[in-house]
Amino acid sequence: MYNEYMNAKSYRHLKSGSDVRGVAVGENRTLTDGAVTAITKAFIKWLSLKYGKNTFKVAVGNDSRISAGHVFESVKKAILSSGSDVVYTSLSSTPSMFMLVKNKFCNCDASVMITASHLPSDRNGLKFFTAEGGLDGKDVDEILSIAENEEFLCGDGNFEIKPYMDEYSARLVDEVRLSCGKQRPLDGKKIIVDAGNGAGGFFAEKVLVPLGADITGSQFLEPNGNFPNHIPNPEDKDAIASIKKATVESGADLGIIFDTDVDRAGAVDRSGKELNRNRLIALLSALVLKDKSGVIVTDSVTSDGLTYFIESLGGKHLRYRRGYKNVIDKCRDLNENGIYSPLAIETSGHAAFAENSYLDDGAYVIVKLLISLAGLKDGETLTDLISSLPEPAESDEVRISFSDTADFREKGKKVIEEIKRLIKSVNGATVALDNYEGVRVNFAKDAGDGWFLLRMSVHDPVMPINFESNVKGGNRAIAQRLYSLLAPFTFLNTENLNKFIHNQL
Repeated sequence: MYNEYMNAKSYRHLKSGSDVRGVAVGENRTLTDGAVTAITKAFIKWLSLKYGKNTFKVAVGNDSRISAGHVFESVKKAILSSGSDVVYTSLSSTPSMFMLVKNKFCNCDASVMITASHLPSDRNGLKFFTAEGGLDGKDVDEILSIAENEEFLCGDGNFEIKPYMDEYSARLVDEVRLSCGKQRPLDGKKIIVDAGNGAGGFFAEKVLVPLGADITGSQFLEPNGNFPNHIPNPEDKDAIASIKKATVESGADLGIIFDTDVDRAGAVDRSGKELNRNRLIALLSALVLKDKSGVIVTDSVTSDGLTYFIESLGGKHLRYRRGYKNVIDKCRDLNENGIYSPLAIETSGHAAFAENSYLDDGAYVIVKLLISLAGLKDGETLTDLISSLPEPAESDEVRISFSDTADFREKGKKVIEEIKRLIKSVNGATVALDNYEGVRVNFAKDAGDGWFLLRMSVHDPVMPINFESNVKGGNRAIAQRLYSLLAPFTFLNTENLNKFIHNQL
């Protein structure tokens, strides 16, 4: 019999880490109405199995994507027909969808956020929360298995609309006021926001203005799922160029940029200098290590200079695996085992503080920066707080692929293990021992003065290679050595690496 919900094998390609994501617009839709319905129904059944009851109150929110309304209708019908109630919070940030469950808003038991984060405008997805936090990959696997077997509940739930962003914003305002001891600690400060037409526009009027900031010059605050100005992504070059230009031209003290669903953020200072990636990690580390030493957990591609900076503050740098859930879970595990770890952060901008329930929240990251900004002396900038951070001369990423994707993960493991063996014969090269992912190789000053990290992508059949060097031309010298080692692996497409070596990428 035809299964309108597709089958489990089809569902598997919709899994993206701890989320469900797919193409939601056009003829090539993969996140179909049937898929959304089945997976949402399966989430309610999963809740039933986990908590031992059959009815729930579930909050549902969405970012500004063009397919948000359409996907919401399928989510809404799936929950109601499972016998549970829906509280629709309308335009929301992903972090707010966890905080409302944690804070028992409307007595909600769980929530569903309709988002595909920074992905293109034709994509969308589902992210699930309980009071314990966001679901992990294993939980999503279980939900997809339930969807496969159509193990659904039936009933007739109730529907109401009740936005939460005002309450969420007020909590952020209170956090700054309490830390600064003033009602309007940002009086005299000009701070602009670039929301990229995502869900982050609220921050200007609902957080900055009550704190006294002048937000003149803020841009792209209006939700528009076509993202007509630039992709809402703090890592996107066009997006960063846009906020840098706006900050300098408006004479702002700080420029803020959010991704689509506000779980990531970046910033620039008054000169237009970027505060993202290693600089953002360093700045947040300086703030949390000011009063107590601890372990800062990051992903694997962070710089050696960052390690030096954290250690100079009395902290310890644990360079862990890529994937923001991996980093956050490691931070949580350290604290649960009696090792103080105040911050988990990826270079992508996903940052979670232990004090904030390990939630990766871009707005909360900016709150921490605002508290620091309010305490600066005249003429000082946030960048001054990280003036001792050593910066590499070069930092690059090259992605190589598999000519044949069959068993690509096993092939990737073989490559990594073989490189660990082969590198022993390369003069000036040593395998880094404090590495949890792929193979990281350090090169002496006369051999490139830097490192490469070769690893498997978290989701895709590719092997990203990160390079860093303290000298100009060092990355290409290191890449040349790696390229020769990869030559025997005929199942790899190393064209991009070759182009990078010859400055053609």
